[in-house]
Amino acid sequence: MKKIQLLIAIILTSFCVISCEDVVNVGLDTAAPKLVIDASIKWQKGTDGKTQKIKLTTTTDYYSNTIPVATGATVSVKNITATTPTTFQFIEDGQTGEYVCSNFTPIMNNDYELTIVYKGETYSGTSKFMPTPVIEKTEQILKPGFGGEDMYEIKFYFQDNGTEDNFYLVGAKSSKKAYPEYGVLSDEFFQGNLMFAIYQDQDLKKGDVVQYSLQGITEKYNNYMNKLITSSGVEGNGPFAIPQASAIRGNIVNKTNPDNFPFGYFHLSEIDSGSHTIE
Repeated sequence: MKKIQLLIAIILTSFCVISCEDVVNVGLDTAAPKLVIDASIKWQKGTDGKTQKIKLTTTTDYYSNTIPVATGATVSVKNITATTPTTFQFIEDGQTGEYVCSNFTPIMNNDYELTIVYKGETYSGTSKFMPTPVIEKTEQILKPGFGGEDMYEIKFYFQDNGTEDNFYLVGAKSSKKAYPEYGVLSDEFFQGNLMFAIYQDQDLKKGDVVQYSLQGITEKYNNYMNKLITSSGVEGNGPFAIPQASAIRGNIVNKTNPDNFPFGYFHLSEIDSGSHTIE
């Protein structure tokens, strides 16, 4: 079977910025804070998947350097297609805005419903628990880079299921970076083939470690993440680091007050991951 080469190049380019002597703060209207929901349930292959976390924050004004956490919420996830539907409670860890469940039961291809009650309003979303292929192997290549200098790139391979349409979220992070970088892809033209993703970084040297991950995702989540990654356009603490900069709506609705919609997405999938040390 012909091997299809699928390139996901995640390259961060640095720009030189000339500073000005005076700092000018433009007066901006401040909208009422909206709830931001980071509800990615990920079942790491080889684990029982019992411990899961959902993080709640709120939007803030443009000039704020602090992202406010949303405390005091009631958070639960229910398996709505199981033979015996089960509701899992997520309990806040202090007043951190992080809600943790230690007895979650992941079941592949089942539908789950997220329910959040915050400040008297009820938020809800549903999604399917998606399977993920195994990362089968990793390769290191040294090739000419920008400016004539050699550059390391890391490839990790996985087998696509040719009987269905699939979408993937890939992530990668080198030991030189503070945060991971992400990309999305589909198998529209590559069904049933051995696919691979690539991470490239001009600054990679021998001894550096590259961590990478793969998740199977729904088509709707693929579309959402594609828009979110494109609109953010900066390095940050994951795709939810700057929620006030993007008004992209996810699959969670406010059932009490639809006009006060939240940001974020409810997503469930297996995740496979690995690391490679540059040799």
